[in-house]
Amino acid sequence: MIRVLLADDQLLVRAGFRALLDAQPDIEVAGEAADGREAVRLVRALRPDTVLMDIRMPVLDGLAATRRITEDPALSEVRVVMLTTFELDEYVFEAIRSGASGFLVKDTEPEELLRAVRAVVAGDALLSPGVTRRLIAEFAARSKEPAAATVLDALTEREREVMALVGIGLSNEEIARRLVVSPLTAKTHVSRAMVKLGARDRAQLVVLAYESGLVRPGWLG
Repeated sequence: MIRVLLADDQLLVRAGFRALLDAQPDIEVAGEAADGREAVRLVRALRPDTVLMDIRMPVLDGLAATRRITEDPALSEVRVVMLTTFELDEYVFEAIRSGASGFLVKDTEPEELLRAVRAVVAGDALLSPGVTRRLIAEFAARSKEPAAATVLDALTEREREVMALVGIGLSNEEIARRLVVSPLTAKTHVSRAMVKLGARDRAQLVVLAYESGLVRPGWLG
């Protein structure tokens, strides 16, 4: 059973999500929070599998709440998905930097929301290739020269290659075609890179790929 915490200051939004999620045989709503501080408290008390976290909330906003959750070693298994009003929300970049596993727009189709909840619990990031490329573009605009890539020393050459392809927004299937390997092999390399680098999920792998200099703006194409 996948346990979800809803964090949104709008009661109607929470009610709509609860009705949809509770109707699924493999998902249950563990609790609801109306602000970020309450969300952090409930995550610590209830240990849900994932949190659907609104970015703009009173008392403590979703970004700050996400940082408190993802920086707590005791909550390392909890995945946070940010909820935004627009896909190009100016805070999406900061959400990923804060440790979120991805984001959803609030008017997403019900089936897409359900797929997303299941995917993020399985360890996948909710980042389309287009969104990944925009994130990298943001890194290019905001970051200084990349740090020394010593963080990548633990990776094999193939794992670095796969990580770079993740960084430019390719899916496991696209990576498999590029490297002429099976999708399962590509997924295995991605998973090993995540474990070696301590990345929570694919979204964090993208962040590390850019910050280490493995991915550069010129690759965006």
